[in-house]
Amino acid sequence: MTRASLDKQPHEVAAMFDDVAAKYDLTNDVLSLGQARLWRKAVTEAVAARPAERVLDLAAGTATSSLPLAATGAHVIPCDFSLGMLREGKRRHPHLPFTAGDATRLPFADASFDAVTISFGLRNVQATDAALAELLRVTRPGGRIVICEFSRPTWAPFRTVYTEYLMRALPPVARAVSSNPDAYVYLAESIRAWPDQAGLAARMGAAGWSRVAWRNLSGGIVALHRAVRPDVP
Repeated sequence: MTRASLDKQPHEVAAMFDDVAAKYDLTNDVLSLGQARLWRKAVTEAVAARPAERVLDLAAGTATSSLPLAATGAHVIPCDFSLGMLREGKRRHPHLPFTAGDATRLPFADASFDAVTISFGLRNVQATDAALAELLRVTRPGGRIVICEFSRPTWAPFRTVYTEYLMRALPPVARAVSSNPDAYVYLAESIRAWPDQAGLAARMGAAGWSRVAWRNLSGGIVALHRAVRPDVP
């Protein structure tokens, strides 16, 4: 693992995602061997958005994850720190209220949302704990959070194969389908450095979230963490 590549400044990470915006969704489908669509469906079911609810979709990118949430009748705000992603998303889906925002300083009032969700974006925030606390701030008491993120495969032999895929196979595949393959080298390294299921759950609890639970997807390649903001005493 190259430590320097994981120490990118926020503006460098944003620029990296700007570069891959046009082909980002296609590349993800290819690199995940089609699993990304199943993961998005699991997120939609876990959020369980209802008509007229306000839902924040953080790190929404081009809003691929926002569309099924909006289809429930909820008022969904796709938010991202990459202006390139937002521009591409607005070009594709002009009806959605795309909003630029830093995960650690969100441009929303306290208790603004019934539900907040972030898919494959939390590990790209250097101040992870600050982001978890900020998501808590903008969620109403009793509201919920759903985090979908790469995690630790539960079966040790498969975990070894998966790690080899990340570090050896993913970069050359990315070179074939992505406009910025170096971005996927960074992503592979960030996945390896990310905490496991229990580790993320502990950080969510420390940030103030309650009833934290998780469910493994694809053998633990991805984990779906859920929690609620405690009611005000």
